[in-house]
Amino acid sequence: MPSGRNPCLSIGFENILTFQSGPESVASKVKLSRIRNTGIVAHIDAGKTTVMERILYYTGRSYKMGEVHDGEAVMDWMPQEQERGITITSAVTTCDWRGYEIHLIDTPGHVDFTIEVERSLRVLDGAVVVFSAVEGVEPQSETVWHQADKYGVPKTAFINKMDRVGADFFHAVGMMKERFVSVPLPVQIPYGEGENFGGVVDLIRGKLIVWQAETLGAAFDLLDIPDDFMQAFETHREKMIETLAEVDDEVAERYLTGAEVKEDELLKAIRRSTISLKLVPVLCGSALRNKGIQPVLDAVVNFLPSPQDIPAVEGFNPRTKKSETRQSREDTPFCGLAFKVSMMEGRKNTYVRIYSGRLKTGEEVYNATRGKKEKIARLLKMHANKRERIDIAGAGDIITVVGLKDTMTGDTICDETHPIVLEPIEVYNPVISQAIEAKTPADQEKLQPALEKLMEEDPTLRLKYEDETAQTVISGMGELHLEIVIDRLTREFNTRVNVGKPRVVYRETIEKSAGVEGRFEKELGERKHFGHVKLLLEPNRRGGGTEIIDELKIEDVPVEFHTAIEEGISEALLSGVIAGYPVMDIRVRIIGGSFKEGEASPVGYRIAASTAVKEGCAKAGPVLLEPIMKVDIITPSEFMGEVIGDINARKGEIQSIEPKGPISELRARVPLRALFGYSTDVRSLTQGRATFTMQFSEYDRT
Repeated sequence: MPSGRNPCLSIGFENILTFQSGPESVASKVKLSRIRNTGIVAHIDAGKTTVMERILYYTGRSYKMGEVHDGEAVMDWMPQEQERGITITSAVTTCDWRGYEIHLIDTPGHVDFTIEVERSLRVLDGAVVVFSAVEGVEPQSETVWHQADKYGVPKTAFINKMDRVGADFFHAVGMMKERFVSVPLPVQIPYGEGENFGGVVDLIRGKLIVWQAETLGAAFDLLDIPDDFMQAFETHREKMIETLAEVDDEVAERYLTGAEVKEDELLKAIRRSTISLKLVPVLCGSALRNKGIQPVLDAVVNFLPSPQDIPAVEGFNPRTKKSETRQSREDTPFCGLAFKVSMMEGRKNTYVRIYSGRLKTGEEVYNATRGKKEKIARLLKMHANKRERIDIAGAGDIITVVGLKDTMTGDTICDETHPIVLEPIEVYNPVISQAIEAKTPADQEKLQPALEKLMEEDPTLRLKYEDETAQTVISGMGELHLEIVIDRLTREFNTRVNVGKPRVVYRETIEKSAGVEGRFEKELGERKHFGHVKLLLEPNRRGGGTEIIDELKIEDVPVEFHTAIEEGISEALLSGVIAGYPVMDIRVRIIGGSFKEGEASPVGYRIAASTAVKEGCAKAGPVLLEPIMKVDIITPSEFMGEVIGDINARKGEIQSIEPKGPISELRARVPLRALFGYSTDVRSLTQGRATFTMQFSEYDRT
């Protein structure tokens, strides 16, 4: 009976790809084809950090397994993460598997920290999506899946918690088929479920894999498939080949002629189909019971792309404004994207994905986004919050740079002689605010600098000072988000604050059309300033955003003043006429104006346009819009009546109810203002047995 005794060896698939022979040492710089930039993403509590801890142990990166419930997970290094048992910030590490260098990012599952997932997926080449075998596809699972789809990131799926009561592998796969465009391809099936879960059946190799408990899953046995399970194996293997044949011509040709599809052919076809986003290989196991992790590492190496497999990164030259690309090679001009900023021990660390060229300590780089030169003080490879100094990094690497003073999340750094600006990272708008004030004058001195550092790290955190109330107001993605910010102010920056109640961040819009005229004619300083515009304000569709349409004739107002008019409109829309909230879903047409030789000025037109917008909003039926949240509640079925009644009392709208055996999943749309403290309320209603998640859906009428 063959068995795998070394946690740093593959359980198979060693010969499926053709590379240059000879294993490379971990210390040496591996070739691009042997690099994998991969993220672990999932819904909260799907077991993603537990999977990551096993990966670190089996690859020899950690000497012991850290457990989330003990607050000892290596990747959850922040005190706030250890206390709450959740991941808050994405953490980067590098490990070695079969001579491949895998750069791994562990991301949060809580929706309040979805920016961490967004900016990680922006720079990753592949992702492992973890699902719970009991709950299947959960709301945040859908969110991270669609985020990966947006950036064209190939995925492999791992259905975790197969040892739990209620685990159902095929139900989870069925949910993936229903909710995602991608086609799931099971390459393993479980050998038993729940308390009878004993291992996994490998549909490609035709073997039963059983892990040895006494070695903490580091050793495993490859067994022949038992006779009583052979029919299930043959059925599901045939389905796997059929699915592959639908998307891969080589497999289709052999399948249709009745020829046997060999193991190496299957693996190459799955790799091709995964990288081209046609299929998602699905594996299963139980991370907590140390079963199923080595095949996940094999899937990362065998199925997910290297930097060479992804298309050339696209951007534009800031000088010529023409589109350009960069191939992932070290002999091309340097180009990298800053995707995360972190303050550690008072120093600014900037996480950078290098797409092309090489970067050395002491070099000067050019921030093409901001048009500034920066100096590389140090290069670091990260293992969670531990750092290892390096002198050089190249294409495909994910590293941390010390010394970039002005570089922020989403900025492109590059070779100044070959500038390029890459696609930035999308940042979400906050939906909840909270007033804070320093407890003492000493705290007041530290508050502003501390908040500025936190905002550098987190682009979804916003700061505003309200003159009328003399309050500092912070805005974020949810109650937990703001709670963590306030906790960090106290712990990391020794800044104590008094905290007000959370408040909803509203928006304003209009419901009618209105034509208005704005005229400014005044002497400021030693010269006269003139501006005159005619605007038509119209409501836009909900979620349509702000549109400014320039229909001005050059003979009415010279073209050099058009930009000033648009700036005046944009400034006026930052503060509405009802309560000073930003105006959204509005279309402003610039339809006319006039010009005075010698008196017309950009200032005059800017003020005239701003005044006209304010007057027009007041005439056009202004209304308040409030954030509506998508709420997903998983509750024991016997409490469904109480949960539904409570949602209705909060003016919520039930959208679907899906029974899943002893539990039910309820989806609803609920105004954010009705959800403060809901975590406590829903636990009270269900004897502490329900869980829920919420995320921003849209703005709608109050």
